[in-house]
Amino acid sequence: MDRIDPAVPHPAGSTAPHPGHPGQDCRDGSWVVGIDVGGTGVRLALAPGGWPADLSGARTDRIAAPARITAGGHDAQALLSRVLPALGTLIAGLPPGARIGAVAVGATGMALLGRDLARELPAPLARATGADRVVLAGDAVTAHVGALGRRPGVAVAAGTGLVAIGVHPDTGWHRADGWGQLLGDCGSGGWIGRAGLESALRAHDGRTGGSAVLLASAERRYGPVVGLPAALQPRPDRAALLAAFAPDVVDAADGGCPVAGAIVRRAGEEIADAAAAAVRAVGLPDPRVALTGGLFALDRLRGAALAALTERLPTARPHRPDGPPLLGALRLAASASGTALPWPVDPPLLDVRTLTDGRGGL
Repeated sequence: MDRIDPAVPHPAGSTAPHPGHPGQDCRDGSWVVGIDVGGTGVRLALAPGGWPADLSGARTDRIAAPARITAGGHDAQALLSRVLPALGTLIAGLPPGARIGAVAVGATGMALLGRDLARELPAPLARATGADRVVLAGDAVTAHVGALGRRPGVAVAAGTGLVAIGVHPDTGWHRADGWGQLLGDCGSGGWIGRAGLESALRAHDGRTGGSAVLLASAERRYGPVVGLPAALQPRPDRAALLAAFAPDVVDAADGGCPVAGAIVRRAGEEIADAAAAAVRAVGLPDPRVALTGGLFALDRLRGAALAALTERLPTARPHRPDGPPLLGALRLAASASGTALPWPVDPPLLDVRTLTDGRGGL
């Protein structure tokens, strides 16, 4: 698995054929909006309606707004209170007569915690933009579409959480992991951060498996570790707070800490396990595997994941992602603004709402 299957670029804004191109573009001059809701923030993009090869032709913005998870799942009103003003600023510079054909939202936890988002987002987004189609997708789907377009393969999206996903034309989307901070997301930023903090607390107590290096790093970032439970447990954004410690764990591994090194290796194995499970579910004999998401900017972790993938999937071809999940959101919006989505519509992983009135009716 040394060879990287490269993305094939073409000029920004072009609708020329592309390996990941669905062959369905909006050619009426309309624009599209993509929104990527992650564990630690929200990214928005506005672009011409043709199939985007990358983000170079898009206007983008970022909001530092960790996802708020309540008893009912994602807090849609909290999200809208941050997104709508930023969206208004983004679209304010559109030329006279320009229209927005579709908006696509990819959100972490959409499949498991997104009932409030699915109910509350479409109408306000349609009113704010004038779009008549709103696409709702899990962040796994936007990661896959952003990384691979319509190419067959599996994408592993890793940030605060982690999910592997592939698609089969007959059987639809197949996910592995993505079960959230409490039950899964193994190998994710939250998982690595939690494992590192556990080792820090072990060192504090004098138990086996502790790391004095990680204890010192935890105290630099969070203060005295005896305050960690009270600081983390009540927070709705605790997954993001845990994930913030993942770079410290990788830095400690780079510095020779054996406990941190073992955590990073185990994370790589968990990532490879999720990818292998998705590959088996989709039934791909010679799969492309794209590693996408901010966590893979950590070189040591990316190397550990690729090494484990070589063992578990020797025929797999690592694929350099076309772009991030935000690009996937734009691609979904561009396709929805045209004829039809070329990927299986499978709520709650992927859904399209056609708005026929100002209240968000279908």
